[in-house]
Amino acid sequence: MSDTHILIERPAERPGVLVLRFNRPDKKNAITRGMYQTLTDAIRAANGDPDIRAIAFLGSPGAFSAGNDMADFMAFAMGGSLGREVLDFLDALSNAEKPLVSGVDGLAIGIGTTIHLHCDMTFATPRSLFRTPFVDLALVPEAASSLLGPLVMGHQRAFAMFAAGEGFSAEDARDAGLIWQVVPEEELEEKVLAAAAGLAAKPPQALRIARDLIRKGRPDVAGRIAEEAAHFSAQLKSAEAMAAFQKFMARKG
Repeated sequence: MSDTHILIERPAERPGVLVLRFNRPDKKNAITRGMYQTLTDAIRAANGDPDIRAIAFLGSPGAFSAGNDMADFMAFAMGGSLGREVLDFLDALSNAEKPLVSGVDGLAIGIGTTIHLHCDMTFATPRSLFRTPFVDLALVPEAASSLLGPLVMGHQRAFAMFAAGEGFSAEDARDAGLIWQVVPEEELEEKVLAAAAGLAAKPPQALRIARDLIRKGRPDVAGRIAEEAAHFSAQLKSAEAMAAFQKFMARKG
């Protein structure tokens, strides 16, 4: 399955790099079911393609991603589950075999933030904002962020982001260990693609082993994703979630 809101690029000048670019700027790159499926298919195909040695995620000027598309999200809510496409994407993301590099300019909300916990190097511009308003919607963290967040940031910062819903600036995110570098807006794409190309040019077996060793320090990511999804699904059916959604939609209207 493909989706025009995800551009899949293999730049000739960046051999070995696969670029997955959010391309729905009118909706601040809010992610639909089709977009999730396209991302999943691309990551899984890259696992088996020896010519792809690194994957880069990019958004649009002013928005990496505003999180889940609200129409799709309300459909999830009515169905009482996180959605197969979302869970398939989280599985593909957490099990990606190639190094993941990402670049953020502007909004990074919900999954637009938690995706970077699975990336190996993330760059962001000074105007970026990382925020996960899960609890504000009477929901819970996802993408194993309740596990990876404290490991990366420590308890206090992770609680501030994933429970209190505090927004993090690019500098906050760098200091917390969520991202690697803060770079000027006009340099973001070049920095991301250069980093991905640099990884793609390294001896692939040595890089794979090094990455696997570094990531093996993490506890059971798949188990935490499943645990979060169960709580998420239960909360979707709750009265407090319905009230939070109604309040949110009224504010948007």
